[in-house]
Amino acid sequence: MSEVADGLERKLEGMLEIEKFEPSAEYRDGALWTDPAIYEEAAADPVAWWTARAKELLDWDVEPTTGLDDSNPPFYRWFEDGRLNASHNCLDRHVAAGLGDRVAYHWRGEEGERRDVTYAELLDSTQRFANALKDLGVKKGDVVGIYLPMIPEVAVAMLACARIGAIHNVVFGGFSAESVRERMEFSEAKVLITVDGARRKGRTAPIKQQVDEQMGDLGSLGKIVVVRATGTACPMTEGRDVFYDEACAAAAAECPAEPMEAEHPLFILYTSGSTAKPKGIVHTTGGYLTGVTTTHRHVFDLRPEEDVWWCAADVGWVTGHSYIVYGPLSNGATSVMWEGAPDHPHQGIWWELVQDHGVTILYAAPTAIRTFIKWGAEIPGRYDLSSLRLLGSVGEPINPKAWLWYHQVIGGGRCPIVDTWWQTETGAIMITPLPGITATKPGSATTPFPGVSADVVDERSGEPVAEGQGLLVLEKPWPSMLRTLYKEDERFVETYFSRFGKERYLVGDAARKDGDGYLWVIGRIDDVVNVSGHRLSTAEVESAIVAHESVAEAAVIGQSDPDTGQAICAFVTLAGGVEPTEELVEGIRAEVATRIGKFARPKRVIWADDLPKTRSGKIMRRLLRDIAEGRALGDVTTLRDPGVMAELERQIAAEGDED
Repeated sequence: MSEVADGLERKLEGMLEIEKFEPSAEYRDGALWTDPAIYEEAAADPVAWWTARAKELLDWDVEPTTGLDDSNPPFYRWFEDGRLNASHNCLDRHVAAGLGDRVAYHWRGEEGERRDVTYAELLDSTQRFANALKDLGVKKGDVVGIYLPMIPEVAVAMLACARIGAIHNVVFGGFSAESVRERMEFSEAKVLITVDGARRKGRTAPIKQQVDEQMGDLGSLGKIVVVRATGTACPMTEGRDVFYDEACAAAAAECPAEPMEAEHPLFILYTSGSTAKPKGIVHTTGGYLTGVTTTHRHVFDLRPEEDVWWCAADVGWVTGHSYIVYGPLSNGATSVMWEGAPDHPHQGIWWELVQDHGVTILYAAPTAIRTFIKWGAEIPGRYDLSSLRLLGSVGEPINPKAWLWYHQVIGGGRCPIVDTWWQTETGAIMITPLPGITATKPGSATTPFPGVSADVVDERSGEPVAEGQGLLVLEKPWPSMLRTLYKEDERFVETYFSRFGKERYLVGDAARKDGDGYLWVIGRIDDVVNVSGHRLSTAEVESAIVAHESVAEAAVIGQSDPDTGQAICAFVTLAGGVEPTEELVEGIRAEVATRIGKFARPKRVIWADDLPKTRSGKIMRRLLRDIAEGRALGDVTTLRDPGVMAELERQIAAEGDED
């Protein structure tokens, strides 16, 4: 470990003792929300509070006179008599207000390509493509599939669907063509929008060719639109396939946004399906747009006229829907859109983007932060990150050490961190600090957003836990909540509202409430290891392992054990320049024993150069369980780098040879 890294490690270790980080007086003075009374105001009448936000932040064709219809739980409805259009709220109203020249997206491709797309240009493209979809026979209520990489056309496609009332079904670009077919078949999509080829770390994948191999006999799919993104030669079926640019050129230039009922479905987004048949999450127009516009503005203390926003996710996941497309555009923000990996063409590319575009707010996954820790603080240290004023965390609980590294190395110790918890199902952020109000604790998402009612309950009785661990639930409906599962109402009720009744949403996460009422989301309910009767969350053990000075990242699973029922198996990635040794294994075990107890020490430590992660940054523990138990691997097509699994198999084989 270098002298610089060693000094940073000692500094972070000392900061772990700091219980709370208060907002600075300077930041508090300039924030949008500074009065804690906002929580009391929202709690007194959440429906009225959310209705006020809907009217304040959105442009309605017909303003709603009703807030929540809760007559048929859990099928809640919001702002039912209102009419609005999401595309109009994201584009037309800003252009009409004279903001057409404002950049909507600074797009960067991994081969150095650059495009700055203004709001006026985005509106023009959206109108033309909306007309092109209508020319292809798409009508209000039809489902349109979108299978595109991180290029501006993905936002155009989504907004064009919203403009005419088509329901978009975006499939993450890292999924296989087989997974695309599955989702198109489930949703009975009429049109699929895809791409000739997609770049990833210097390689180009022949996407259209792969799509054709799966879609040939899918009867409901009438048309395939192909964006020419890379110039890759691709097959085109006469009568079915059309190039995006040609369809737009042939379409009329103007397409007025059609007012939609607030409860009209805006999109379907399927879960990954790693444990069961994918669930088609349905979100509607008025409530969803209220949720994402409100949270984007106030969780991130957004000033659209001066901020440059970067959500380093993918549009294929809900984070991208809410905080790359609908939230930022509804607020008139300028965003960075990056098509590429965090280490191509070099490991400093993120920080180069921050420096070049003057990014002020960065929203990223803890997995990415831990990867950067492994690469070393020297890399971001080469760039000017002084433009940053706020940092966000999304996707999974962030361990305290990663939180502090993010705060010190990336934020320079001056940037508040908003550690957010939410889900595809919730549509928008549910638990989060407010940067001008909340004192933060590294590793805690703190308290519910105003107007959101979240609590920790006993897993048996369902009674609220005053302090301690239990199940996370959402107690009252909120505007951006899912309305159902597409064509599966019974499964919707069974999945989310069967355990504690139809008026309490079961999140599926375990959580802990501390003495201050702060919430610590531990992880999925099934991410629990039972060692000799001790129920341990994987996140808790991982956090203890990562606290060791030589560890950059860890993933913990439960492995079958004849003596203890389950034993803890830890996949550990070391900091740069650190070599694995038996002494290091014992040091890690001792760290866990000190922080949790001897019973929590990992029985098995597997050194891993990297961990299997989706391109959104989530660790696929299911695959780690398979490989540790010697089972055949399931689907690996969603991984950021499928080669990680082959390397892990090699390392486990080497472990066996040593035995």
